[in-house]
Amino acid sequence: MTTTLDQVEIPDLTDAFPSVAWRVRDWAQRTPDRVAMRDKDFGIWQEKTSAALWDDVLTAAHALLALGVEPGQVTSIHSEDRPEWLIFDFASIAVRAICTGMYPTNPMAEVMYLLNDAGSIVHFAEDQEQIDKIVEAEEGSYPTIKRIIYVEPRGVRTMTDSRLMFWDDFMDLGRQHAEANPGAVERLMAETEPDEVMTLIYTSGTTGPPKGSMLTHRNVEFGVEKVLNSENRFEGGEGENVDDEKLTYLPLCHVAERLFSSWSLAYNGPVLNFAESIETVQVNLREVQPTIFFAVPRIWERIHAGVNIRLQDATFLKRLVSAFGLKLAVYIGRARVNNNGNFTIGSRLAYWIGYPLFFRSLRERIGLRHCRYASSGAAAIAPEVLEFFMGLGIPVYELYGMTENTAVATTNFDGRVKLGTVGEPYDGIGLRIDEDTGEIQTKHDANFVGYWNNPEATAETFTEDGWLKTGDVGVWVDGTHVKIVDRIKHIIITSGGKNISPSEIENSLKASPFVKEVMVIGDGRKYITAMVGIEFDVVSNWALRRQIQYTTYRDLSEKPEVIELIQGVVNETNEKFSRVEQIKKFRMIPKELDHEDGELTATQKLKRGAMKEMFGDLVESMYS
Repeated sequence: MTTTLDQVEIPDLTDAFPSVAWRVRDWAQRTPDRVAMRDKDFGIWQEKTSAALWDDVLTAAHALLALGVEPGQVTSIHSEDRPEWLIFDFASIAVRAICTGMYPTNPMAEVMYLLNDAGSIVHFAEDQEQIDKIVEAEEGSYPTIKRIIYVEPRGVRTMTDSRLMFWDDFMDLGRQHAEANPGAVERLMAETEPDEVMTLIYTSGTTGPPKGSMLTHRNVEFGVEKVLNSENRFEGGEGENVDDEKLTYLPLCHVAERLFSSWSLAYNGPVLNFAESIETVQVNLREVQPTIFFAVPRIWERIHAGVNIRLQDATFLKRLVSAFGLKLAVYIGRARVNNNGNFTIGSRLAYWIGYPLFFRSLRERIGLRHCRYASSGAAAIAPEVLEFFMGLGIPVYELYGMTENTAVATTNFDGRVKLGTVGEPYDGIGLRIDEDTGEIQTKHDANFVGYWNNPEATAETFTEDGWLKTGDVGVWVDGTHVKIVDRIKHIIITSGGKNISPSEIENSLKASPFVKEVMVIGDGRKYITAMVGIEFDVVSNWALRRQIQYTTYRDLSEKPEVIELIQGVVNETNEKFSRVEQIKKFRMIPKELDHEDGELTATQKLKRGAMKEMFGDLVESMYS
């Protein structure tokens, strides 16, 4: 007896495990016409509804099945943030594959390592730039890849590699498979188990080859519940909802952006707005005016520096008003810092005065007028920068986590902020600081299950009693909040035996709008030195006003006036530290640091070993 297509039973997913893909489908059923995301096309914001998103995800999932992807196999993404990133990722989750993403700036050597380590079967490469990193490699360099899906056809149409498939053709394949195999994706979704690996997120590789952290559905669900939906995270207690707007701009392969964007969309339903690029973030911020905003310290520092530039270029009257407004902001910020982040009567009154005169227009200009919750994470940030935003009435909370614990560790809760700390442990998790080493350790359901193909590294990451070793040194503040001292591997031990945390000194220097990068040196040395990179836009504007002529970044950084400017910043920082922690000499970094040149990780963290090797002569000149 032949079964016709209309007799095929689509599984009821009511009792299925509510995976990320399941939740995307649920939004489509409950609120099909709700806007789920926006993306710019030819300068116009284009909307995609919940129903349209799920239709694309389901079609892409069928296409993956047509290409032979099976549960437990790996798919991969190498692209800037865009709707297709999420669609391909959600589709992979729907068919119970394991999806991993890469940074758009990953060079060919890193791409080859990551794809081969993961064993990717189907690879999504955005455009010719990313495709070239595969097709230009020697034959056999990527033995597991069967298909390369691309979305930007320019420069690719003439390529003859048989693995290439255009996105539209990929989706057509999915529609054909769905027509011939109705319910195939839903049947796989119904069999999803909470402890199946959902995604591989590779570490940045500051000290060695990147390692693939295996996160399960259970890890992600626990992470969302704690980080995004914890009580007391927002002012007023109201959490994320469908009325919230977010700007997606950090690489989606990073655990923080995945958590605050794609997983947030699936669980809580805010609208995702895709920035055009990392360079246009501040322009897109002004267009979107998000209600919730997550940023790494570099972005907060860039916004802070940009405010200084714009105020210097303002008219005399505006500078006069700005000077008054900034004084109010300083008073408000310090008052809030001293009151656990809360307004005092005096600071509230000052804010009411300053808001119509200065704060409202400034917040509008930087794109955070409607922001009701903002956070900083992924690296340490200077307290002075957060104090500035608190003075403007922007609630910025520093939080802490890592890939291996799905970003679940600590946060500063509303009304319980201690500046200079990363906050308190989330309720219901285990967090301790080792008495002997000072290392922060966590134990909860968001701790990853291990590193992909690396049981030795996995074993080294856990204690004998099952606690995750973060590699970060911390101390308790007032018995409730955690202060990060530094990475264990970054602690400097001088020749005199003094232990020094370079990150505290570096962050103090980077609080200056003139400073972009700092690397403090001194391990095994008699005194502390530093290499300093300038914030080119700010310093060039400063030089222009003083009629200082220059040609290149290096030429500007070597100007005696600029060196004197940075010496002033160093002197101010030295006043905050003990004599042994003070910077005795510094040198200017002669170029803007870059991931592709090997000086930075994809997350813009300094590769200290590479820096010492590349600028070894500069380092030695400070000790000769």
